[in-house]
Amino acid sequence: MSNLNDYPLTLLPKLQLESKVRRRTRFSAFWSMLLCVVVSGCSDRPSAPSDDPKPTESSVHTLAANQWFVDNLPLDDSQDFADARRGLVAVAPESGTDEAGHNTQWVDDLDVYRRDVAPDTVNPSLWRQAKLNAISGLFKVDDGVYQLRGFDLANTTLIRGDNGWIIVDPLTSLETTISSIAFAQEHLGEIVPTAIIITHSHIDHFGGIDAWMSASPSGDVEIIAPQGFMGEATSENILAGAAMTRRASYMFGFGLDNTAKGHVDSGLGRRVISGHTSIRAPTTVIDRAEQPLQIDGVDFVFYNMPNSEAPAELTFYMPQKKMFCGAELVSHTLHNILTLRGAKVRDALAWSEYIGISIERLNKVEILVNSHHWPTWGHRRIIEQLEQQQDVYRFIHDQTLRLANRGHTPTEIAEQLKLPPSLDDKFHVRGYYGTVSHNSKAVYQHYFGWYDGNPANLNRLPPVSAAQRYVALMGGVKGTIAAATAAADKGEYRWAAELLNHVVFADSDNREATSLLAKIYRQLGYQAESGPWRDIYLSAAKELQQGNQYRAQDLRLARKFLRQVPLEEFMKAIAVRLDPHKAAGKEYKLNIQFPEENTNFVLWLRNSVLHYRKNHRDETADASISVGHDFFIDLMLGEVGLTSLLLSDQLTIEGNRIVIIELLAMLDSGDDSFNIVTP
Repeated sequence: MSNLNDYPLTLLPKLQLESKVRRRTRFSAFWSMLLCVVVSGCSDRPSAPSDDPKPTESSVHTLAANQWFVDNLPLDDSQDFADARRGLVAVAPESGTDEAGHNTQWVDDLDVYRRDVAPDTVNPSLWRQAKLNAISGLFKVDDGVYQLRGFDLANTTLIRGDNGWIIVDPLTSLETTISSIAFAQEHLGEIVPTAIIITHSHIDHFGGIDAWMSASPSGDVEIIAPQGFMGEATSENILAGAAMTRRASYMFGFGLDNTAKGHVDSGLGRRVISGHTSIRAPTTVIDRAEQPLQIDGVDFVFYNMPNSEAPAELTFYMPQKKMFCGAELVSHTLHNILTLRGAKVRDALAWSEYIGISIERLNKVEILVNSHHWPTWGHRRIIEQLEQQQDVYRFIHDQTLRLANRGHTPTEIAEQLKLPPSLDDKFHVRGYYGTVSHNSKAVYQHYFGWYDGNPANLNRLPPVSAAQRYVALMGGVKGTIAAATAAADKGEYRWAAELLNHVVFADSDNREATSLLAKIYRQLGYQAESGPWRDIYLSAAKELQQGNQYRAQDLRLARKFLRQVPLEEFMKAIAVRLDPHKAAGKEYKLNIQFPEENTNFVLWLRNSVLHYRKNHRDETADASISVGHDFFIDLMLGEVGLTSLLLSDQLTIEGNRIVIIELLAMLDSGDDSFNIVTP
């Protein structure tokens, strides 16, 4: 994904007795981060709004900052627009819903993309990228090769085989995938899939796979995916679910309207659209550096490229078409070395080298397609694009290390590192998704970790405690607000935000501070060239003004997905939910058996740590549980109360039942709607 990719976790219900009205335990943190698809809604967390929730206009300083992009970038270069429109068969509908009311296409509230000139509240360079991503529909890339673009964050590529169609990258949800299939069949006739290629382990590239499987009368569909796909797709970020989900709601602006003062574009595409999701295990695994295959009469050469943009990723070349699919290794934007929602940091050097290896292989390439954006045609243009993509990741890597070896800290490196002029005006390496700033910090983290070497940063005070002291030192709340106001009046928004952030954390009920900070975040959002930076700033502004309204989506939409999650991942997730204070001094051993899989896990509690092993039943255990897989999914969904849990005929318990009750009581219920911009 893109990186939608994007995944602590309540796996068992809170200790509760059933009543006439039984609360459903919410497992939204788990669902959302497995899928990295979140929406905003009502919140149980009270938070008073500020006095002026109306979005502000751009200041003179923002207008001047945005004018720089008009003056210094070739925004009128039309080549990308020609490529994005090339081969258009039919324009996608602007909006749509299924029978359950789920969105199946992008909904553009103000039809803003038909404006040639960027609104005052949008960075002109980001506006250009948004207009390109808004060119959506069914496109003919080459004879027998089509793309569906704009139905979701990613693309689906359709390749005609001898007996049907080869599908590359189903979309995020079943709803968007069903909609895209219906649209394609209006223009191409019946599409029967004979094979599905999943390029990597982010959900915007496989979540809709069951919709395509249903389109096959026989169900006999080959599924090709890179080595490690299932493990990475179901486990990436699962243990850090609550925090990553919450951060993703800011990064993708799910609480923002699609307007010139709200969400405009994600950089990789227009926006993720949520819904039901699914996953299937591959029948063919790409586990070699170079792996030729013939699929439905079409020759492919697959390349396994693990630990690049995703932990499990492949690219492929079609010799007859002279077409290379770069998956998400290559995009029409600078990508993330570390996504802002949080993830394991990526290896910029390996990423660059993978692109370099691809260049060496592609001596006859004429078409470049990727998992996002639009294709590139022509050998010279493709190689130039790949070389520039290779160089930008290597530049950020090498120059970060050069400056780090001179003693510069991550913040200092990010402030001074700029792309060379030969790269800086190339739109496909500009920071619409990743940025040079936060990518350089990611490279630093990859090599050195969080500590910058300065002892003052070794054991810093937590935010509230530090904020109270800073505000007192700066003359109290009024004095700090006055200093921030003066800074904002001069357009020094970053400094003003830093000052006001201290005030908000020292006195979160101060309406003057929260209102002013919201306005400043809006100016920073209006200036941002990066779609995620814009969404983060504007989401923060909205939350400061309207309160924390975050709530993740209903986990039940992920039932098909959850059924495929390896059981080991659930054991890990149970362990990270253990409250050490409640578990102090306790020692238990428990068997959890899944008869359908003929699998048993032994869990043991010791020193406030819950360990597990996939092993034979331990006859010395304090208690043993036997549970069906589907019933276990119901437990995760919170649809089973404690009484049903203990009395159901789908679950048997041997031994000391009190041990099970006590273990359940030790699991932290989590908080997936924690505050970010306030304490």
